[in-house]
Amino acid sequence: MPSSVRRAVASLVAPKYLVGAVAVIHDSESEGPDRLLLLRQPTTHGWSLPAGLLKRHEPPAVGAARELFEETGVRVDPDELTPGNPNAIVHPVGVVDTVFFGRVPASTTELRVDGGEILEAGWFPVDDLPRLTRNTAQLLNRYDIGRRK
Repeated sequence: MPSSVRRAVASLVAPKYLVGAVAVIHDSESEGPDRLLLLRQPTTHGWSLPAGLLKRHEPPAVGAARELFEETGVRVDPDELTPGNPNAIVHPVGVVDTVFFGRVPASTTELRVDGGEILEAGWFPVDDLPRLTRNTAQLLNRYDIGRRK
């Protein structure tokens, strides 16, 4: 079989995944319970984490920092983000999320949302999180953050 045909057959039967980046951002000033930055989007029922799909050839940490800025106005240097362990979570629907953790001071970090893609952003204590999207709850549970569902 010619190599071009082999490649075409392989691309048809090989699994396809969308790859995204998720930013789990903690308040670096929390004196009591740790606090997380969460978002409320118009298309979901519950609060979620800053996240989105990677651009072609974009390093995952760069994508996590970019999505964080686009969705909340918070700038973090990608080198200051720590990969989660595990760093990649494969969802049954063909999506792979790369997960990165960071810390910023909530009291001096202005949150800016566009009102379209993101309706609200806010800081929430991990022991009293609002209603989360199913994916967000599962991801946080994977890292033992917040309440278990």
